[in-house]
Amino acid sequence: MTKYWTLKSATLLLGAGVIGAMAVPMAQGGTVWDGVYSDAQAARGKAAYEAQCAFCHQSDLRGQGFAPGLIEDAFASRWQDGNLGDLLTIVKATMPQDKPASLTDEEYAAIVAYLLQANRYPAGQQELQPDPAALKAVGFKRQAKPLG
Repeated sequence: MTKYWTLKSATLLLGAGVIGAMAVPMAQGGTVWDGVYSDAQAARGKAAYEAQCAFCHQSDLRGQGFAPGLIEDAFASRWQDGNLGDLLTIVKATMPQDKPASLTDEEYAAIVAYLLQANRYPAGQQELQPDPAALKAVGFKRQAKPLG
């Protein structure tokens, strides 16, 4: 009986360790370079962007008039010292301009995933979670790799 409980406990601990390891990039303050969204999520985000954002920000994300560009230098210079939680919060609180916070949390996360993809940040296996507090630990700067 003791072997059964020992084996069951070890299995539970191993499972918890695997699940915990999957959350490491977010919990330890990773970067968008760690693949924090999935390609499928970015595809949903592109569709939502086209329906909700492209009228002002343009289909090519270059912006026009009062709507800033959301790609390349315009995006990189704005967010180089920022974090993903703030980006998600700002997008939700201000967009679409005529009806802020009118989309679902999942739609906002998908749009942010599309912005990351359009700006050539790598995709990963996990979807970007619509939790600004958790995403505050995810920055935009590449972390220096240790020598040796």
